[in-house]
Amino acid sequence: MALLDPLFGSAAMDEVFGDSVRLQRMLDFEAALAKAEAACGVIPGTAAPVIASRCKVELLDVRALAAATALSLNPAIPLVKQLTTLVAADDAKAAGFVHWGATSQDVNDTGLVLQIRQGLDILEADLTSLSHSLIELARKHRSTPIVGRTLMQHAVPTTFGAKVAGWLDAVTRHRERLAQTRKRVLVLQFGGAVGTLAALRGKSLEVAEVLAAELHLELPAAPWHTQRDRIAEVATTLGLCVGTLGKIARDIALHMQTEIAELFEPAGEGRGGSSTMPHKRNPVSAGVVLAAATRVPGLVSTMLTAMVQEDERGLGNWHAEWETVPELFRLTAGALHQMAMIVPHLQVDGECMRRNLDATQGLIFAEGVTMALADQIGKSAAHKLVEEASQKARASGQHLREILAQDKSVIERLKAADLDRLFAPENCLGAAEEFVDRVIAASAPHG
Repeated sequence: MALLDPLFGSAAMDEVFGDSVRLQRMLDFEAALAKAEAACGVIPGTAAPVIASRCKVELLDVRALAAATALSLNPAIPLVKQLTTLVAADDAKAAGFVHWGATSQDVNDTGLVLQIRQGLDILEADLTSLSHSLIELARKHRSTPIVGRTLMQHAVPTTFGAKVAGWLDAVTRHRERLAQTRKRVLVLQFGGAVGTLAALRGKSLEVAEVLAAELHLELPAAPWHTQRDRIAEVATTLGLCVGTLGKIARDIALHMQTEIAELFEPAGEGRGGSSTMPHKRNPVSAGVVLAAATRVPGLVSTMLTAMVQEDERGLGNWHAEWETVPELFRLTAGALHQMAMIVPHLQVDGECMRRNLDATQGLIFAEGVTMALADQIGKSAAHKLVEEASQKARASGQHLREILAQDKSVIERLKAADLDRLFAPENCLGAAEEFVDRVIAASAPHG
């Protein structure tokens, strides 16, 4: 799929979850294991440096390892065999201490956790960048009036800054979730055959503590071979993040429609064009993000389904994670990178936003008029009066203000100056600007 990789993925994330890094992180576990066991007197001190020196992915025969994985159902098994052979070429005695007391799932899971740590670093960097861009955009357009739309229809005025603040508020929560998820998922997996580390006899916890420190991971209270909530939490956290990115992308795409034309993705050579229509300016990045938002929920579902595992080692369900987790990270990184790239360069047409406020001939201000009249005649009566006036405005093509100015029941209670005020967008924004300020302030503790 190399043709589409640059479109939907991220080069940095593709590298983290590529074969070379995956195998190297597994080898990192084996090297750290040997060092920890040597430090604790479990294996000879001379064996550890020999083992560690051969824990380099470039020394492996990856093609042979892949072929053997298809037979063993587990890449750790042929990896340990190759590593043992490499060590034996230097020191036959040291080779006997490769993978001492560990099980293949320890290698796979801890290697995955090390990859996840790298992946989260990439996502957090792009989330931070996106957050900063959204802060600037919300601040700049704090008071820029725009049509608020509900159920795809004009509702009442708001500000573009308030819309952006909604995006920012969700992004801030995702940054919090990622930080919280890191604490729970970046832990060592080390339990041996069934999670008891019986092969290490009385040194099991000591080795586990040193191993965790060597890999800069936390030591959990117990091994978690078939307790997959940590990995599933990563998946659901990414799923939530992509859902928000999809919402932002949907908003941008809708506002790029010809009939609305309030927002535009940045233009560029070869960007957003058509093979047959030279005038087209398509929402390219929004499309990529929406594609990810369509695909990711199914992958999250796979991870949640894979949580139901048998006894002390899952069959098939554990294995279902191996390609799903990388794809989740890849799609999330691609979508996030696209969004972080376009938001700072979004083209905002404030004049068009104001023109669109008048597209319904004043109907968008009906709520404000209703509430002003409700103070004097009650909400129900005011709603009925303005609803009838709105129907007349639609039928006649007249501006709602003209209809209201001809209604005795209205002019007895609202002066011309009152109507002027009620039909001015800046007077109909409620607490929109204050909400922008609150969201920006709340995002500040997260950098």
